[in-house]
Amino acid sequence: MGMPLSVRRFSVDEYHRMAQAGLFDEDDRIELLDGQIVEMSPIGPGHAGCVDVLTRLLSRLVGDRALLRVQNPIRLGRDSEPQPDVALLVPRADAYRTAHPQPEHVLLVIEVADTSLEHDRDVKIPLYAAAGIPEVWLVNLPGDVVALYRDPSPQGYATVRTAGRGDTLTPHRLPGVTLRVDDILG
Repeated sequence: MGMPLSVRRFSVDEYHRMAQAGLFDEDDRIELLDGQIVEMSPIGPGHAGCVDVLTRLLSRLVGDRALLRVQNPIRLGRDSEPQPDVALLVPRADAYRTAHPQPEHVLLVIEVADTSLEHDRDVKIPLYAAAGIPEVWLVNLPGDVVALYRDPSPQGYATVRTAGRGDTLTPHRLPGVTLRVDDILG
């Protein structure tokens, strides 16, 4: 009987130092989730098209009320730095050039899930909730619905509802910005 193997967890700072040391490429599709370096699913055409549509719709609807960030990092505490498909951030003069946004800067996160549905729902959504991200939309392409998560706590999101075709969605922190589920799902 040997010693049980332990998983080496990394902090965001260590993760950045590893990147600076050239251990992975800028183009590697990886993210740090709860101290673990996780490979992200390849982006299929359905997923890519949905992100493009969301980007176009949101940039038009939101204007200067929020900064639109696409597939770029958000720092969630000490040991998670996911790269959500879309995030709407509190506008800042430096456009977050000096540091990645943190939970208090986030108005809405949108994850588009095709093959990554279980991973997004069971791994990423609880991390967003524990970090206090106020709202997450999970676009479930195979299920043809959008799940909306609100009221975060360390135990998860208290409010979860599913929106289908014919419904509209409005981010809680951005009243007046309304998207049709049909436009999101295509």
